[in-house]
Amino acid sequence: MGNRTALFETHQQLGGKIVDFGGWDMPLNYGSQIEEHNAVREKAGMFDVSHMTVIDVAGADARAYLRKLVTHDVAKLDDKPGKALYSGMLNEQGGVIDDLIIYHNSPVDYRVVVNCSTREKDLAWMNKQAEGFDVALTERPEFAMVAIQGPQAIELTKTVVSPAAAAAIDELKPFVAKDVDGWYIARTGYTGEDGLEIMVPGEQAADFWMALKDAGVMSCGLAARDTLRLEAGMNLYGNDMTEEVSPLEANMGWTVTWEPEDRDFIGREALTQQKADGVQNKLVGLVFEGRGVLRAGMRVVAEGAGEGVITSGAFSPTLGTAIAFARVPKSTGDEVQVELRGKLAPARVIKPCFVRNGAKAFD
Repeated sequence: MGNRTALFETHQQLGGKIVDFGGWDMPLNYGSQIEEHNAVREKAGMFDVSHMTVIDVAGADARAYLRKLVTHDVAKLDDKPGKALYSGMLNEQGGVIDDLIIYHNSPVDYRVVVNCSTREKDLAWMNKQAEGFDVALTERPEFAMVAIQGPQAIELTKTVVSPAAAAAIDELKPFVAKDVDGWYIARTGYTGEDGLEIMVPGEQAADFWMALKDAGVMSCGLAARDTLRLEAGMNLYGNDMTEEVSPLEANMGWTVTWEPEDRDFIGREALTQQKADGVQNKLVGLVFEGRGVLRAGMRVVAEGAGEGVITSGAFSPTLGTAIAFARVPKSTGDEVQVELRGKLAPARVIKPCFVRNGAKAFD
């Protein structure tokens, strides 16, 4: 038996197919991955993301500590209460230990959300780096976390929360969060759709989930979450980025803040050297219109450039074709060959975003 969220029994009652995910018993789907995927693209769906790790970072040196810890500069959040920042957390060699979101509550109070499978190594690393800073790290396992995503997600959620929470949601801009009566409501997500990620006390999670269901929000599992994030061009830790891959080779260069030059974040020296030497690889999107589904680990041949590998792949329910991320040599052009069942087949190379606002996002 793995770890279980506050919603585990609810998932069972609703017929969720439970699988192990990073040591957690989580729903893969509730009967149809495709229906759940389409519900998010067309109306609204909800995901239990309570297995994510929530850590509060507080203290006089909280800002200085985070400016050292991550690639993006949290100084960008100054005077912007509730504003969130996506970033990478690197080792000294420039490899990605994890990707995370940082919410700014005040200059001495931030909330950080990291992945579930990386919890132990993240906490160990973050605590190690906290030495010498006046800062306290507090994990918040008492929170459950529900992601409601889709074009109608916000309006449907407002019908089941308190008037104060509904008013706060009305004022939330993208990538901003607000605490309302102990509910931490963020307009963020991992599907490419508008929506919310709401941290609620665990004992209130089941009632909240069922109220959303009664309002017309579909229960969705991990399988739909993966195809949605892939279509949206969002990286998955452990596949598209790892401790052996730098953000410059994982399509995450935009998460590195280089100015000011004297901000000595962990991994900066390695990334600077990599920039000077020139990166060897890049992360691209692949579109495959032949028969078959692209999967992680498949070999990619780029004529004249070398070989690469698929890091994430799936059938796209929105596009009706196979799509993937692949790490390939930097000089790779507009077409590659992918090895399926021992044979090479052509695939298009595109910028890694396949669907935006429910529609095809490339020519």
